[in-house]
Amino acid sequence: MNTQTDVQKQKEYIEKIKKLNQGKNLKYNIFTMGCQLNENDSEKLSGMLEQMGYSKIEDIKQADLALFNTCCVRENAEDKLFGKLGELKKVKEEKGSIIAIGGCMMQEKHITDKIKESYSFVDVIFGTHTLYRFPEDLYKALIENKKQEDIIDIEGKIYEDIPIKRDSKIKASVTIMNGCNNFCTYCIVPYVRGRERSRNPKDIIKEVKELAESGYKEITLLGQNVNSYLRVEREKNIEFEKYKGIDSFAKLLKEITKIEGIERIRFVSPHPKDFTDDVIEAISSSPKICKLIHLPLQSGSSKVLKEMNRKYTKEQYLELVEKMKKQIPNLTLSTDIIVGFPGETEEDFEDTLDVVRKVNFEQVYMFIYSRRVGTPADKMENQIPEEIKHKRFDRLKELVESGIEKNNQKYINTIQKILVEGESKTSKEMLTGRTDSNKVVIFEGDKNLIGKIIEVKIISEHMWYLKGEVSKT
Repeated sequence: MNTQTDVQKQKEYIEKIKKLNQGKNLKYNIFTMGCQLNENDSEKLSGMLEQMGYSKIEDIKQADLALFNTCCVRENAEDKLFGKLGELKKVKEEKGSIIAIGGCMMQEKHITDKIKESYSFVDVIFGTHTLYRFPEDLYKALIENKKQEDIIDIEGKIYEDIPIKRDSKIKASVTIMNGCNNFCTYCIVPYVRGRERSRNPKDIIKEVKELAESGYKEITLLGQNVNSYLRVEREKNIEFEKYKGIDSFAKLLKEITKIEGIERIRFVSPHPKDFTDDVIEAISSSPKICKLIHLPLQSGSSKVLKEMNRKYTKEQYLELVEKMKKQIPNLTLSTDIIVGFPGETEEDFEDTLDVVRKVNFEQVYMFIYSRRVGTPADKMENQIPEEIKHKRFDRLKELVESGIEKNNQKYINTIQKILVEGESKTSKEMLTGRTDSNKVVIFEGDKNLIGKIIEVKIISEHMWYLKGEVSKT
């Protein structure tokens, strides 16, 4: 069976459930954990559910179908899942709700075993490679009243034309590849998402064009390692349909910049070791590609980076940053940093602080190292005590926040182009949007500005957001 036939079969199950649900006014809720790839997957699950006749509701306890899309990167995600499941047990007994769990965590046997043993009221469990089969799994759970477990360990395929219901009408994420081949020693992703598999360039361009025609202004290209797009196919001489000559991430970027209507392009996450000169050139040559680049560091210590299997040194990272700053005007950088990796000494941690000072990141996503079963780092003997991890985290946080405060000052009295996203979450009287560098800006303005890119003068900074006024010029 090819992927088109597989997807068509699932559409038939969608229609079957739609008939079952006719006139019932059923509600669903999706609780999404983790990264933007998971959020994109949840939008696909929403698309399927809405075609089945379900409508979205915010209160999970009022849902006829409660769906969890899980992440296994951090340990607290497990605690959150099991806590939520505990809350739903009584709801399940009283309301008869269907409970389904999917995503990365379901690819971990010790987690699915625990669910089957301690949370036997869960109706459907599905993995990262079988998301497209959710309609079939749900239909069988409804009709046969049997628990469904649909998890495969083999490499998944790329499935196109899955229904999708996006959360925004202005910004959209577009997955360009799945999986990862890097095997960083702290990371479970290659084991739960599989090896790298790139989407056909033709399908990506088609999706972006459709988004542009629907009025979307900004897209974010997603992948565990976006800048290795099509690398596996090239290295293994795997046949893929070349479309408009696209055979690399840089060429994909350049082709997307030609699509009329798309005004901003972002991408996450690239890997420093794969950040090639042609990608730097593509960014610098197009005003559409945002100049905030997310460049994960993880650690500033070359010794720790080697233990992490990151395949670059502190010096190589800093050299790459300098090259990018020279070639990309107005470049700003964000990053990920892990504190307390096994064996991290005080000297190693100081190296991380040194890189933060030198690079002057616009945003830093900080994480305390969390052991993940099945990764090499989990078996390392020199684990760092929690107390030391937390003290280092606090020191890093203090440095990062002082840097953000200083960086924010450079925006005061400048005119920034803002993509207006909607009303501010804190006040309906204010609008909110983002700069090219992804800074949140709130300001007073007419609702008809939503969805447009406008000029806003920044008048004050407030650590995590800027305040502005619509420019009169």
